Amino acid sequence: MPLLSQSSYQRPKWLFNGHLETIYPALFRQVYVPIPTRERVETTDEDFLDIDWYRSGSSRLVIISHGLEGNSSRPYILGMVKEFLKYGFDVLAWNYRGCGEELNRKPIFYHSGATYDLDQVVKHAAPAYEEIFLVGFSLGGNLTLKYLGEIKNTLPKIKKAVAISVPLDLGKSCEKISSGQNLIYSKRFLQTLVKKVERKADLFPDEFSLEKLKKVKTLRDFDDVFTGPLHGFSDAEEYYQVNSSLQFLDKIEVPSFILNAQNDPFLSETCFPEKLAQKLDLVHFEFPKHGGHVGFTSPSKEKSYYSEARAVEFITHDL
Repeated sequence: MPLLSQSSYQRPKWLFNGHLETIYPALFRQVYVPIPTRERVETTDEDFLDIDWYRSGSSRLVIISHGLEGNSSRPYILGMVKEFLKYGFDVLAWNYRGCGEELNRKPIFYHSGATYDLDQVVKHAAPAYEEIFLVGFSLGGNLTLKYLGEIKNTLPKIKKAVAISVPLDLGKSCEKISSGQNLIYSKRFLQTLVKKVERKADLFPDEFSLEKLKKVKTLRDFDDVFTGPLHGFSDAEEYYQVNSSLQFLDKIEVPSFILNAQNDPFLSETCFPEKLAQKLDLVHFEFPKHGGHVGFTSPSKEKSYYSEARAVEFITHDL
């Protein structure tokens, strides 16, 4: 489908730039949903994933993947959970390795292209459902799109997917988030990642050298020293090149929708591939002028966030 030429999203007037649109819902939004049922899924390599179930007896399941250093209880996840529950879906929100309440068992944790864990979650849930839909935010959006490009049509129960605020080009987006006035975000992410490395170093001193940690000043440094080598890549550059979902979009064989705001402080220009959008039949794109990163706040407290309404609209109908 061609790129959607115009977006109907209108941000609240008091959220007058992309930073406010990003920060406000992350810090102040409150979402109330039923208490989920927590399940621990044992992985094939003897690690585990903690997943939260919201069941209503539906034959349709939405699986939601969170962003960098997020988890299944973040407001943006719960907002999407609430929206799909309103429409009668079952929902599963999962935590990446090391993002739940307990540190995972293995030296590896999660990364932007760790589709083997998403695959495990999908296959664990699939037997109980007729149709499965995927929703991913930020890093989880990249993970979702890469996964769809890899599996092609081998999992017919997956019918549609939605990816929101997606760093389609990991390397360029890392440069963007680490530049100028965006440093506030990268430093915050880096602080929590460093804390995880320090905890991991107590359990796996050979894999997590605190001496190497002294070299880490930026997110790219972290990926160069830890994320890349720990997960089988020579450095950050190879990690970004191999796992950027931009190169998988033309391989996706289920209808998918990408919602990226043009004022997203995390996304590089390459995350708005307009020429590619016009060539793809199954991948739909919408690039609103506003929205921030995982923002899309509603002007009214009574209304759903724009990203949530669009996700439901795409999955239940079409754009």
